[in-house]
Amino acid sequence: MALHVTLPALDPHAAPAPLAEKRPQTMVTHATTRTDDYAWLRCKDDNDVIAYLEAENVYANAVMAPTQGLQGQLYDEMLSHIKQTDLSVPYRKGAYWYYARTEEGKQYPIFARKRGGADAPDLDAPEELTLDLNTLAQGHAFLGLGAYEVSDDGNLLAYATDTTGYRQYALHVKDLRRSEILPDCLERVTSVVWANDNRTLLLTTEDAVSKRHDTLWRYALGSHQPTPVFNETDERYDIDVARTNDGQYIVLSCYSKATTEVRTVRANKPDGELVILAPRSDDHRYNVEHHGRLFYIVTNRGAVDNRIVVAPDDAPHELNWREIVPEREGIHLKHIDMFEHHGVVRERRGGFENLEILDLHTHRLRPVALDDPVHALGAEPNPEFHTARYRYSYSSLVTPKTVYELELDTGAQTPLKATEVPNYDPGLYATELLHAPAPDGTMIPISLVHRRDTPRDGTAALLLYAYGSYGVSIDPAFSPARLVLLDRGMTYAIAHVRGGGALGERWRTAGHLQRKITTFTDFIACAQHLVDQRYTSAPRLAIQGGSAGGLLVGAVVNMRPDLFGAAVAQVPFVDVVNTMLDASLPLTTAEYLEWGDPNVPADFDYMLQYSPYDNVRAQAYPAMLVKVSINDSQVPYWEGAKFIARLRDAGLGQKPLLLVTNFGAGHGGASGRYDYLREVAQTDAFILAAVTQSAG
Repeated sequence: MALHVTLPALDPHAAPAPLAEKRPQTMVTHATTRTDDYAWLRCKDDNDVIAYLEAENVYANAVMAPTQGLQGQLYDEMLSHIKQTDLSVPYRKGAYWYYARTEEGKQYPIFARKRGGADAPDLDAPEELTLDLNTLAQGHAFLGLGAYEVSDDGNLLAYATDTTGYRQYALHVKDLRRSEILPDCLERVTSVVWANDNRTLLLTTEDAVSKRHDTLWRYALGSHQPTPVFNETDERYDIDVARTNDGQYIVLSCYSKATTEVRTVRANKPDGELVILAPRSDDHRYNVEHHGRLFYIVTNRGAVDNRIVVAPDDAPHELNWREIVPEREGIHLKHIDMFEHHGVVRERRGGFENLEILDLHTHRLRPVALDDPVHALGAEPNPEFHTARYRYSYSSLVTPKTVYELELDTGAQTPLKATEVPNYDPGLYATELLHAPAPDGTMIPISLVHRRDTPRDGTAALLLYAYGSYGVSIDPAFSPARLVLLDRGMTYAIAHVRGGGALGERWRTAGHLQRKITTFTDFIACAQHLVDQRYTSAPRLAIQGGSAGGLLVGAVVNMRPDLFGAAVAQVPFVDVVNTMLDASLPLTTAEYLEWGDPNVPADFDYMLQYSPYDNVRAQAYPAMLVKVSINDSQVPYWEGAKFIARLRDAGLGQKPLLLVTNFGAGHGGASGRYDYLREVAQTDAFILAAVTQSAG
C-alpha cells in the first residue's frame, strides 16, 4: 500500500445536524448552581430519546457517506491481515489439552479439547467440543463469555454468558461426558471456582441495581438453591473468588480502589469457615498465592511498589509475615504465580511488564530475558501446578503475538506459536520510545510505530491514544488491524500518562483524585511534543480514548481544541459531576476512591474544573466522533449523547460532531469479530478523513 493515497472528505453539510431539545433542569450543589439542558436523554424508555439517538445515527451516516468505499477497503485490508481459520496453543489441565479455534466466516471462537499426555495432546484423539459460542449466539445480536471453568476431574464445565452487553452473566453447567447442559442456572454471576469435590461451586453475584459484586454463595450441583456465605456491605468494595494454583485454597478478595481484604477456605472443605489473612485497613492492597504450608503475599504494606512476604497457612496474620523479596526501586511487583518448584513474579520496570523466576529455597530472583524493552506481555493459561514450564505471550508494536514456553529450571525459552499475520512485512515498520516533558518537568513516555518511509517533517498524520486511570497500563502490543492506518502514512502513538500504572504506584497516584488534571496536562504535553518534533502537525493530529480514556479526550479538547485535528471518544465518561452525584447509578460509590466524592465540597469543586460536559464552551472544536452503546453498564450511553448535544449547541466552526449509538451492545462494543472490525473500519475512516480535511 502506497503511503500517499487520496482519502475522501467528510461532508458536514450532507444533512441538517440534529439539535436535541433543551429541557432545563437546575441543580444546586454546595452553593453552586448548574443547569443541565439534556438530562432528559437519560430515559431510554422515552420514545423521544430513541428518536434522537436514531437521528444522530442517520446524520453520522450522511456525513460519513463519502467514506463508505474507504470503510469497505479498510475492512477488507484488516481481514487480509488475519488468519481467519486458526488455532490457539493448547494447554494442559489434567488428562486433557484445551484450546480455542476460529473458523472463517464465524463470528465467535469454538472451545474444544483432546486427550493427551504430559507433554502434548494426542493428535489422533477425537476432538471434544466444550463450547461453541456461535451456537450460543444464535438469535442474539450480542454474546459475551464470562466464566469458563472446568472441574478438576474434567467432567463438568461452568460457564457464564451475557446476551445484551450489559455485563449481566447467567451461569450454566455442562456435563462434558454427555455434552449435556444441566438444569442448574444462576443469574448475575461475576466469578466462580470449583471446589475439590468436583460438584460444589463457590461463586459471586452482583447487586441487581448497583451491579456491585457483593455476595459469595456456595452451590452444590442439583440442589437448585445456593447457600449464602458472605455479603460485602461496604459500598466501596466488590468481591471476587478464585483458587490458588496449587488447588489447596479458595480465595475471596474484597477490594476497593485503594484497599484489599483476603479471606481463604480450604478447597477440600468448601463449607468451612472463611479466614481473614489481614483485616482491611486504608490503602493496604495485597494478593495471595499458596505453596506447601505457606501463603505467598504481594503487599504494599511498608512498600509503595510492593514486596513479597510469606506466612504460615495455619497462622497467616500479619505478625507472622516474613519478607522474602523487598521493595526495589524502579520495580513495581504485581503478582506471583506458584508452581511445584518455582514462583514466577510479574512486575513492571522501565514502564513495561517483565517476568522473574523465584527460587523457592534461596528466594533469589532471576530475570527473564526479552528481545525488546518496549513490549507487551500477557499471561497464558498455566493451570498445572506440577510443572517446570510457564507460558506467556510477548508482542511489540511491530512484533505479532508469540506464545513462549519458559523452562523454569534453566530460563530457556521456546516459541510455541507466532501469530500468523498474512501480508505483513515487519521490516517496513519501526517503533520508537520517546519522552515528553510535562509542565512540572516529569518526562512522560510515548511509544510509537510508523512505516519507515513515513516522513518526519510535520506532514504525516498521527493517532495518539491514552487511558490514564485506575493504574491501568496501555502496553505497546501488536494489532493487525492497525496496519491499515500505518500503511496510509499515519503514525500510531501511546501516551503513558500519569494516572495509569506504567511506572508504578507513584505514577498512578500522581494522576487521580485531586491530582487528576495531571493526566490531561501530561497528554497535552505528549501531543505538543509530537508536533514540536515534527512527527505530525496539529491539524493532522488525531486523538482517541475509551471509557476513562474518553474522559481524557473530552477534557483535553476543552482545554486545547487548537492542538487536535480530530478526536474519537468511545463510551466516554464525560458527565463526571452529574454521574458521581448520583449514587443510584451502577458503580458510582466505588468510584469515589478514584475521582473523589462530590458530596465533599473540595472534591466537587475540583472535578467541576475538568468534567468535560461541564466545561464545554463556545470555541472551535476539532472534528469529533463519539461512540456509545445503549446497553452499557459501565458508562451509560447518555453521557456521550449529552456531550455531543452540548458541543453542537456551543461549538463554533464547521467541523463535524458525530454521535454513533450501537443499539445491540454494551461497554466493549460489538462482540462478534467481524462486527467489531466493521466498527473499527468506521472509526478509522472517520480519523483518516477528518485529519486529511483538517490539514487541507
